[in-house]
Amino acid sequence: MVKETDLPHSENSVTLVGRLSATVSERELPSGDKVTSFSVIVDRPPRDRRGKSTVDSIPCQTFSVPIGARVLRLEPGDWIQVTGVLRRRFWRSSESAQSVLEVQATSVRKVRK
Repeated sequence: MVKETDLPHSENSVTLVGRLSATVSERELPSGDKVTSFSVIVDRPPRDRRGKSTVDSIPCQTFSVPIGARVLRLEPGDWIQVTGVLRRRFWRSSESAQSVLEVQATSVRKVRK
């Protein structure tokens, strides 16, 4: 008999430290909820740089009104720490099914660099 403590467990947690991109948006969903979308620009380690790309832009979003308000008060280029979980979102466009992998932020704070 396998004990529950013997089973592997999964974990979905993300921490990003980088610069806030210039594009931050807030929109109201049909449900009345607000979603704030933004990107964090993180530098690639030198060994992972291929060609001219030296950064990655990581899409993030939050449904938390206080976190969204905090992000909207930040300036593009501010150094921030984002914690959250990875979520894949799906939708259908007129051409095909689409998806995006993004960080659903559960906390955002400005950090000094």
